[in-house]
Amino acid sequence: MLNKINRYICFVGLSLTYGACNIPKLTGKTASTQVPDGYTAARDTINSAQIKWKEYFTDPNLVALIDTALKNNQELNITLQEIEISRNEIRARKGEYLPFVGVKGAVGLDKVARYTSEGAVENGAEIKPGKEIPDPLPDYLLGVYANWEVDLWHKLHNAKKAAITRYLATVEGRNFVITNLVAEVANSYYELLALDNQLEIVNKNIQILNDALVIVKLQKEATRVTELAVRKFDAEVLKTQSLQYDIKQQITETENRINFLLGRYPQPIVRNDHSFEGLLPAPVHAGIPSQLLANRPDIKQAELALSAAQLDVKVAKAQFYPSFGISAAIGYQAFNPSYLLRTPESLLYSLAGEVVAPLVNKNAIKATYYNANSKQIQAAYNYERTILNAYLEVANQMAKISNLEKSYDLKSKQVEALTQSISISNDLFKSARADYMEVLMTQRDALESKFELIETKKQQLNAMVNIYQALGGGWN
Repeated sequence: MLNKINRYICFVGLSLTYGACNIPKLTGKTASTQVPDGYTAARDTINSAQIKWKEYFTDPNLVALIDTALKNNQELNITLQEIEISRNEIRARKGEYLPFVGVKGAVGLDKVARYTSEGAVENGAEIKPGKEIPDPLPDYLLGVYANWEVDLWHKLHNAKKAAITRYLATVEGRNFVITNLVAEVANSYYELLALDNQLEIVNKNIQILNDALVIVKLQKEATRVTELAVRKFDAEVLKTQSLQYDIKQQITETENRINFLLGRYPQPIVRNDHSFEGLLPAPVHAGIPSQLLANRPDIKQAELALSAAQLDVKVAKAQFYPSFGISAAIGYQAFNPSYLLRTPESLLYSLAGEVVAPLVNKNAIKATYYNANSKQIQAAYNYERTILNAYLEVANQMAKISNLEKSYDLKSKQVEALTQSISISNDLFKSARADYMEVLMTQRDALESKFELIETKKQQLNAMVNIYQALGGGWN
């Protein structure tokens, strides 16, 4: 017996040595988290991402829309189910390194062939009167069994940790969806306000053109202009009226886009369309770039995905080592139900341990190991790319905010000058000191400049939303 135990120990030792010596060496990758010290020369640790979205957006109508979207948006609800799937994966991984215990009950019937070794033994055995073995032989079984794999190399433990890490990554994925959803609703809302103001300007311009058309018709009757001038003004009125319906279509589509984000069928979007011109972009504090690592959900998600991939490499590496299993069973078995619970006659039990180690043809294990390493390298590059993308998004939006502010000031002056030129051109036209084409071009330039001013204002508000999103705000 001692010799058998020694041989068994030697076999296990050789298996461990062989498995450990034949594990391929891999070249992994460590992700770099280095970022510049600041976005500009001036550095400020105050970060707008720390502000809750209900405080960052002050329009009560917009706040109500975002609140509804966070409750009803289908994409967000789909993401929540992804979290539940990841949570269930943790339960499955946790159960793998705990003992499996089950109850077994069975009923069977066994007819042994006469001309077999078992049949010959049964028929050749000495049988006492009243103790004959039934033929065919019934079989009744009732017992409890258990199996347990000893997690000596932390394979199962690391698999559970990887599942937990992926669960946390799905939570960050949900936060990222929330951040994007808040930004998308806000951007669509400001686009809707801009369209309302464009429609209002078009309506005012139509009225101005109609008034000018009346004057042109009177001057034509006085033979001061020709029919060409009347037709030109009439065509300009029709063109502007057509633009009115184009804007109305854009308003309908934008309203329905918001309704889709809110998870509801088309209905009017409550808004204060007269407040657009007075809206001022909220002051933004970008903080320092290193704060992105803690604020941006997509960066944290990429970091957790990298951690899970590193654990997967450890799990795959553990496949090269022997696995240790223990199995046990206890119960009752008899060919007659009346004998089933007799103790100790019908009692059965078993206890066994096993060691399974890969020796030859480990191609499948090596392939899994190589794949796990490649995925870990992919996750490292993805983490670095996510950090770089986040930094560039913030830098771009900060430059955009600065440039749009200067552009808006200049376009405001342009609109003011062109608005004054409308009155001047009309007065000059009435006194025959200006051509009708000058009046038309002035009207057209003024309309375009007002549209551009509204578009610039909308871009300013969008930049305010996008910088908040780029800094990682909106999910908390």
